Amino acid sequence: MEPVYRVLEGLASTIHAVQGTHRRVFGAEHVPAEGGAVLAINHTGYVDFMPLGLALRTRGRRARFLVKSELMDIGIMRYLVHHARAVPVDRTAGGEAYRAAVQALRAGELIAVYPESTISRSFELKEFKSGAVRMAVEAQAPVIPAIVWGAHRQWSKGVERRMGRDGIPIDVEFGEPMLFSADGDLHEQTAELREAMLELLHRVQSRYPEAPAGADWVPARLGGGAPTPESALVIEDAEAAEKAARRAEKKRKKSR
Repeated sequence: MEPVYRVLEGLASTIHAVQGTHRRVFGAEHVPAEGGAVLAINHTGYVDFMPLGLALRTRGRRARFLVKSELMDIGIMRYLVHHARAVPVDRTAGGEAYRAAVQALRAGELIAVYPESTISRSFELKEFKSGAVRMAVEAQAPVIPAIVWGAHRQWSKGVERRMGRDGIPIDVEFGEPMLFSADGDLHEQTAELREAMLELLHRVQSRYPEAPAGADWVPARLGGGAPTPESALVIEDAEAAEKAARRAEKKRKKSR
């Protein structure tokens, strides 16, 4: 993990330097210097993993990301996923990935999870899957809420791509570790995690530089041009149906 991860960190750092991004990290003291923990992260764009990974360097830690298994179909991504020891997740059968994540937590590693599962087009928090809480409970590890804000301005769904030298501010904030119990209700504890991340998201947004009215990367709640959560859900459901159809067709062709 270390050699490839170091190269990726250097590449990410260089990219951010070339882009002139202004990165700020808050609450890094909440990331344990050692031992396993689940990092629960909001998901707003394609490159929000980079500032999160760089933020962890302030604590001398690295995380193993849970990533969608479709990335394994791309040669270079398959190489990076393997050598950075990311955990591919097949959304139709995620048991193997879950077991690998729990094992890594017990071994003292950080596991980075997107509880929303997919990018939120509204840039608000979607409903959470329960996996982050379940694996934390099974491994007896804390969950650390984390918010990345600003990276979605560079590359996301429904947003003009801005991967040049735009000097975009990107904030990362880690919340206080949360401990969940095997005796507790899974859905209630997942809702508790979401509520903590919602409070953290609003705090990060309130501190972020003011945006132009109607900007495509700003949530509708804040006067931006992003779709409301309800409108975004309609788009996302249509996308999910289309992807499912493509997977079914691919599976059908392979079975011939």
